[in-house]
Amino acid sequence: MLKLNSAVVECLKAHADHRLTAREVAQWIRERYSEECLHKLERSRTLTTEAELIQQLVAEIGANRPQIEKKNPQVRTTEDRPRLYYWTNASEEAEVAATEGVARSAPQTTTLPVIETPPREIGLYPKLAQYLSAEFGIHAQRIDEKRSANRRGPQGNRWLYPDVVAFEDLTRDWITEVRNCVSQAGARKARIWSFEVKLLLNRSNVREAYFQTVSNSSWANFAYLVASEIEATDTIKELRMLAALHGVGLIKLDAENAAESQVLIPARERQEIDWANCNRLASENADFQKVINLVWQFHLTGDARPADWRA
Repeated sequence: MLKLNSAVVECLKAHADHRLTAREVAQWIRERYSEECLHKLERSRTLTTEAELIQQLVAEIGANRPQIEKKNPQVRTTEDRPRLYYWTNASEEAEVAATEGVARSAPQTTTLPVIETPPREIGLYPKLAQYLSAEFGIHAQRIDEKRSANRRGPQGNRWLYPDVVAFEDLTRDWITEVRNCVSQAGARKARIWSFEVKLLLNRSNVREAYFQTVSNSSWANFAYLVASEIEATDTIKELRMLAALHGVGLIKLDAENAAESQVLIPARERQEIDWANCNRLASENADFQKVINLVWQFHLTGDARPADWRA
């Protein structure tokens, strides 16, 4: 009789630190436990082909995932589509440190996960800009906290400045007469979006990353936390709860194909910009001052000038 959960763990341990889809795990189990799988196929009243057997194993692996993770903390899963499964002896904190390239002391018996040529966080900014332009028609600008006049110690400004700010021209599809009318009436013609970008979100850093975004992005019309990798369903649950309270949304950024990125949690719109906060940011940081100048030029000329924005 096939003990599926044990077989899943065995497969992941045999491929430690390699990330596998449920289908790849199922195919390994089919080969490793061929007699047990054939017996399962023969006993079933609904399964008639090998393809149906594999699909059934895939479904059972997904259904048993919470139980497998609870019993085996070394089993981790991502929120990718399809979901990826892997085995690691590293703590979740160590995974974050390894992904971000932060040197952390660890016992000699601890093995950090082998992450296949991960992008640096700065490499995600152009990908995010591509997605924002294609999906929402907005223009993004990198904000380098190191260009701030007031340095607040190592990484002190990360709670003050977002990684990327974007500008949305609400009038881009309006006819000239409506544009002129809105200008005379003083109605809103643009929105500003703010983004905090992370390589990895998991249970160890999700709250810190979220409240960092609340701190440095909630002055904007829309505030988003962006991650290229999200681990564990509990992480998404935590983010949904926090979003209900604070309104910061979540974007899953596909680092390989920006067009496949998606908004997992929509941000709640803030109707008015916190201009007092903007004044503080612009007075100390050249990149943010550039954003304010571009927004000002837009209101003067009606021209968003996409070429001036650079992430």
